[in-house]
Amino acid sequence: MGAPKREKRYAMAMDTKKCVACSACVLACKAENQVPEGFCRDWIVEEVRGAYPNLKAENRSERCNHCSDAPCVDACPTGASHYAEGGVVLVTHDKCTGCKACVASCPYDARYVHPEGYVDKCTFCLHRVKEGKLPACVTVCPTSSLTFGDLNDPESEISKLLASRDHKVLHPEAGTNPNVFFLS
Repeated sequence: MGAPKREKRYAMAMDTKKCVACSACVLACKAENQVPEGFCRDWIVEEVRGAYPNLKAENRSERCNHCSDAPCVDACPTGASHYAEGGVVLVTHDKCTGCKACVASCPYDARYVHPEGYVDKCTFCLHRVKEGKLPACVTVCPTSSLTFGDLNDPESEISKLLASRDHKVLHPEAGTNPNVFFLS
């Protein structure tokens, strides 16, 4: 009898000091997941703060935050939005009615209505992760700005990275316990 099996908690860290806003992650996601023209599951934000000449710029690759307390899951009347392996928040397309309750409840604007009528969003490429691969966005990043892994594994690269670097989450006031972190 071995040690009890530990549940995984998938997360992503995005290094804002390395990102050059090239959009390789966005293009890889579109190709991997057949995202229709005019839509995206992840996007680049370029934020400038301060007043000249004391300006600070930050590039961020943003997506669904796969929240541990996801309001979209609670808002979904059909159960289409749900938690999957590793805490990844998914949408079962054939259960989704396109009512947009989940879209309205998401503080990260991470969902869109697919032209076929269901809501779609980032899946952390769970189909790839189950095969032992990294999400498509992580594999193509030319500056290695994106790190993906299991937060419940203290030896994982992401756990070590978050333990050693200052980081933030977007909209902490929403109380969603997001699993996408931005390194500063």
